[in-house]
Amino acid sequence: MPDYQQERLATGYYIAGFVDGEGSFHVAFEKRSSVKLGWQIIPEFHVSQHQSNLKLLRNIQRFLGCGTIRPNHQGSKRDKTYVLVVRNRKELANMIIPFFIRFKLRSTKKMDFDKFRAVLSLLNKNRHKTRSGFDRIVELAYSMNKGGKYRKRNKEKLLESSETIRRTAAPSG
Repeated sequence: MPDYQQERLATGYYIAGFVDGEGSFHVAFEKRSSVKLGWQIIPEFHVSQHQSNLKLLRNIQRFLGCGTIRPNHQGSKRDKTYVLVVRNRKELANMIIPFFIRFKLRSTKKMDFDKFRAVLSLLNKNRHKTRSGFDRIVELAYSMNKGGKYRKRNKEKLLESSETIRRTAAPSG
């Protein structure tokens, strides 16, 4: 195997290990009256790092061929971290998912990745436009990332609110 191929392979495994420690797969929900069920579903892949390692994030971005780098908490004077974010569904489906299929995660993030992949599949099949598909995506999303405290508080609100939106939009008769 030529040296450049070995280096590329080694870099892929390095990035997968790095993401195991510093990355996340996340599904956000944004209230939008312009979408059918009242919520826009935003799948995201993140890798964060202190500003002193910004070059590392740029190298990961270049290797993956996608994403944008921005301050992790814009406007914060104390937070010195940056984040590589991939939100574009085509980039997620064509670059991020195949990368992590080839370079497997080893931590509990593998379960999050599998759920993230299922969410993307449902989105790509337009299942998010149906009640059952939307509810399945919510369940998957809220079971990711150890079901963080913030997410637990907001899950009920999300489901209640979307139920209200569905009831309000239902034809009377």
